[in-house]
Amino acid sequence: MNDPCVEHFVQYLEGEKNASEHTISNYLIDIRQYCEIVWGEEATAPFKWKEADRFTARKFLVFFQKLEMAPATTGRKLSALRSFYRFLLREEYVEHNPFSGLNLPKKGSYLPQILSTTEVVRLLDAPAKYNEQQVLTNNPKIKIWREYMVARDAAILELLYSTGMRINELVKLPEEGIDLLSGVARVRGKGKKERLCPLGSPAERALTNNLQLRENVWLLEGKRDVRSPVFLNKSGGPITARSIERMMKKYVLFCHLNAELTPHSLRHSFATHLLDAGADLRSVQELLGHASLSTTQIYTHVSVERLKEVYQLAHPRA
Repeated sequence: MNDPCVEHFVQYLEGEKNASEHTISNYLIDIRQYCEIVWGEEATAPFKWKEADRFTARKFLVFFQKLEMAPATTGRKLSALRSFYRFLLREEYVEHNPFSGLNLPKKGSYLPQILSTTEVVRLLDAPAKYNEQQVLTNNPKIKIWREYMVARDAAILELLYSTGMRINELVKLPEEGIDLLSGVARVRGKGKKERLCPLGSPAERALTNNLQLRENVWLLEGKRDVRSPVFLNKSGGPITARSIERMMKKYVLFCHLNAELTPHSLRHSFATHLLDAGADLRSVQELLGHASLSTTQIYTHVSVERLKEVYQLAHPRA
């Protein structure tokens, strides 16, 4: 944005807060939207941060409320601007924080979308079954790619469910972060914090198959990426989060599952199934990489809701 205050704020996020690229990008999007709403889309840096007051902050809130944006999204944007102005106040760029007295919108009750254990099995088996229904081909290049794609997609789905990692953590997972002998993956999560995620046996087998068949794709493309991405796209480069979302949508529809399910639903399912099986909340918190236990506690509510469903279906006087 070429604004000295914003540039200083980014340095603060990188240096003091150790924020990820994704987090910084979200901050910049929210700050840019704020500038456009307050000063107009044609306004250019440097911006007059000192001129903002509580009415300006309120204008920012009302703009998103009129769009009927989810309270959680609006709340995140307000928190971003509150943090930005808190930084400006600390560095004496401004004399007050216009967002300090603004209440965040109340969040509605939200329970994440999860799959049952039976649905998880159907989804994890989907890549192989989907491929069986494809038209046979004698083209060696297409055959090699299809063979790898089945192994890759199966490994991605297995890894998401086996570890509960976020999709952005998965696409950035380097080959050296996977230890198949010890059965763990070293994941770098939010705030660049590292954690170890245990791998289940099916995930280990799927990853091994993916890595073996990956070599055929590199030979096919005549190149090898020096960064050695674990999962490749059709060009032999690293697969993106958006590609994984499209891939899962394809298999969700193929399995006739809820169309709203996303890769993050496997993370939700991972946590819920662990708690259903008796895992303690602190352990699940560590496995998910949550900084706060309160974030993990939503899965206890999911488990209670599942118990209620079972009760309603099974009890004669429910």
